[in-house]
Amino acid sequence: MLVDVALFLAAAVMFVPLFKRLGLGAVLGYLAAGVSIGPWGLGLISDVESILHFSEFGVVLLLFIIGLELQPSRLWRLRSAVFGTGGMQVVLTSIALAGIGIAAGLPTAAAVIAGFGLAMSSTAFVLQMLAERGELTTRHGRGAFAILLFQDLSVIPFLALVPVLGVHPGQAAASGASTAISVAMALGAVVLTVLGGRYALRPLLRALARVQMPEIFTAAALLVVVGTSLAMEAVGLSMSLGAFLAGVLLADSEYRHELQADIEPFKGLLLGLFFIAVGMSANVGLATQQPLLVLAIVFGLIAVKAVVLWGVGRVSGMPGDSSRSLALALAQGGEFAFVLFGVASESGLIDKPLQDLLVLSVTLSMMVSPLLYLLHARLRPETAPPPFDEIDVDAAPVVIAGFGPFGQIIGRILRTRRIRYAVLDKSADNVAFLRKFGILVFYSDAARVEVLRAAHADEARLLVVAIADATESMRVVEVARRHFPDLTILACARTRQHAMELTDLGVHSVIRRSYFSSLEATRQILQLLGDSESQAERTIDGFRRNDEKTLLRQLAGPRDEQSMQQAAREAARELEELFDADKQSDDGAAVRAATSARS
Repeated sequence: MLVDVALFLAAAVMFVPLFKRLGLGAVLGYLAAGVSIGPWGLGLISDVESILHFSEFGVVLLLFIIGLELQPSRLWRLRSAVFGTGGMQVVLTSIALAGIGIAAGLPTAAAVIAGFGLAMSSTAFVLQMLAERGELTTRHGRGAFAILLFQDLSVIPFLALVPVLGVHPGQAAASGASTAISVAMALGAVVLTVLGGRYALRPLLRALARVQMPEIFTAAALLVVVGTSLAMEAVGLSMSLGAFLAGVLLADSEYRHELQADIEPFKGLLLGLFFIAVGMSANVGLATQQPLLVLAIVFGLIAVKAVVLWGVGRVSGMPGDSSRSLALALAQGGEFAFVLFGVASESGLIDKPLQDLLVLSVTLSMMVSPLLYLLHARLRPETAPPPFDEIDVDAAPVVIAGFGPFGQIIGRILRTRRIRYAVLDKSADNVAFLRKFGILVFYSDAARVEVLRAAHADEARLLVVAIADATESMRVVEVARRHFPDLTILACARTRQHAMELTDLGVHSVIRRSYFSSLEATRQILQLLGDSESQAERTIDGFRRNDEKTLLRQLAGPRDEQSMQQAAREAARELEELFDADKQSDDGAAVRAATSARS
């Protein structure tokens, strides 16, 4: 087993960073790693089915963490998207694919099972891919999650229905009774999970937290996921659904973040193993025997699902670009198809060659769809920004370039003092938001000299550059200094290097962003740790004076890395000497006070 583990880790370490560097994403890297060490690659791993079954627990952990991020109230608000958009996608895609199967000569039952199984998408692939690109909170990201959640829910009754489709007419009544019992048991398991999560889990976690043994709390977190999953599987439900339900029940508990932190490493490793196992399970031999048929099924599947998903997105009110992103994100087959086709094969509804063909098609679609999504993202036309505003404003004593949190505080205080100011901001969204509150802000680029002239920078007393991006703020300062040399400029700096560059340009006053707030936070920390108010103030003042002296020394000296490091070391030594002298002074005062008290 350790040899296999070493092979998995080595393949992941080799392929995943390479694919990330190439911009192809981690998922494709894991797939390539699986193909390379699997039966159709180097043949280093042979028992693929067992590994795939074990690694599916990574999907279970993924659903648990997703559940932790969804409070019950928020999940309730998603009900229309889940059952409306998700239901529409599953029904329409299943009908379309089942119709194609019947037209191709499959028996009706086999076509229905194949259509439904292929309508499922990969929860693990899609959520991982969208998370890597930071798109989970976008319009298509939220739509994808709603559809995937409905797919996970719809698999459960369909899995219970498959054995019924395979029985003889004489056994139908008995099978129907068995199905009714299974449904009752499933509902009972869900109710018990809800009650247990609300009334038993939280007191248990509270008791374990008091023990203050992190490894035991981690074990408890894993036990919650494993126990809930096994309970759901025992009554014929999806393990993923059980884990998701447990996560939702703990989403508004005080232990949500700690549970997520404990589970996250296991989820990442097992999910990576799942992707590797999917890559290993690809029957490359079948693809070489019937390449045209396999390609036709794979790209036919992607095309049909993409068209349906695009239509569902448009009907749901998504803009065209979001609908296309949704269509390509969910166009692949899913891991539940492996389970469904296996159950159908055991029930005699589909034969083994058809099962192998469908499983291979799903696997290949998982490999192809991330590439198509990546291609779509790179070819996606950039949305043309709206035209800049025509600036028509009377001269004001202050011009503010950039009106984020830093600039807004300045503007609010100036407004209370009845000091007029003109605001230039390059973010269309920010401008639209601020105008709702009656703030006169112009959507424009303050780095253009004609914009500064239109804002009467030549008549202003002060230009405030409150732009967070260092490059953008430098552009504004350079233009203002070149064309309005008498204009006083105050600028905020993102980093120490940025502050030095602004000072070099002759900025009158440079405010280092978060510098003074950090000093204030440190002052409060020292007082909470027992320093008197005067001791804390003296420490902060000493640090600030030393830091300002160091900055002036660095401004006057060479800017190479070695010189900067040497200046920092000298400043640290001076600061240490200053604190030592301060401590000796405090100790001497304490001794004098004690002597005076005794006398």
